[in-house]
Amino acid sequence: MCLTGPLHKLYTAPVLTRPDRAFCVAASFMVVIALSAADVLVLAQARGGGPAAQAGSVARIQGKPNLSGIWQAVTEAHWDLEPHPARPGPSQFGALFAEPGGLGVVDGGAIPYQPWAAEKKKENFARRWEIDPLAKCFMPGVPRATYMPHPFQIVQGTGKILISYAFANSSRLIHMTPVDDSPADTWMGWSRGRWDGDTLVVDVSTFLDSTWFDRAGNFHSEALRVVERYTPSGPDLIQYEATIEDPKVFTRPWKISLPLYRRQDRNAQVLEFQCIPFSEELLYGNLRRRTN
Repeated sequence: MCLTGPLHKLYTAPVLTRPDRAFCVAASFMVVIALSAADVLVLAQARGGGPAAQAGSVARIQGKPNLSGIWQAVTEAHWDLEPHPARPGPSQFGALFAEPGGLGVVDGGAIPYQPWAAEKKKENFARRWEIDPLAKCFMPGVPRATYMPHPFQIVQGTGKILISYAFANSSRLIHMTPVDDSPADTWMGWSRGRWDGDTLVVDVSTFLDSTWFDRAGNFHSEALRVVERYTPSGPDLIQYEATIEDPKVFTRPWKISLPLYRRQDRNAQVLEFQCIPFSEELLYGNLRRRTN
């Protein structure tokens, strides 16, 4: 079984190139190894309102903002990062899978694609109901995992920060101390963090090219680099920014900006969204033995 509670679904293994239930047990054990004794103490203090929860509007851990908690984006960016009208879903489902309109989260409005990539994006959009990687329960990647319509949990230690996402048991480890390069490309990238004042800055690289930024088919190559900025604006609000760079696909770096809200639900939790059973027919149905 996977871990449950604040540390469930977190892992430190860098080589996780496909969603697979076999990784679940290994991930649970590796999370315990990832947290030092000092991290566990800090987490206990933050949970109990001890020295880590100092006076002021934003709780702190060793002088830095304590971002631990369950957060969620309230935005239409999951469907399309750019401004867009409401759109129909597959006609056989009526309005059930219709997409809401949105004002967009891209600074300047438009993603600066190279000409060939703009055509590829149009192809992706036309076939999005068939080929969106999420249909196959692939991990959503960064930054898409942040603004999917599901909560996620930040667990902040002193040397590492863990983020657990609901969809596909996705999670990642942010290294706050120097580490070697990732030995392989991964779905969620390789995250190196640092503090810039009260802003957590995370440099993420070494991606697979198999994730999208949204349902509209906005995509990237394996050269993707994402620099995230998490800036607390109060105890229950984080201003999130991500600067996206990929010289193989875009003409220049570009940025998205959106707020993240702390979930205020009673007994709020990040529940498992184990979607592999839902995608098995799509992935492997053609291999089933047919009987007359």
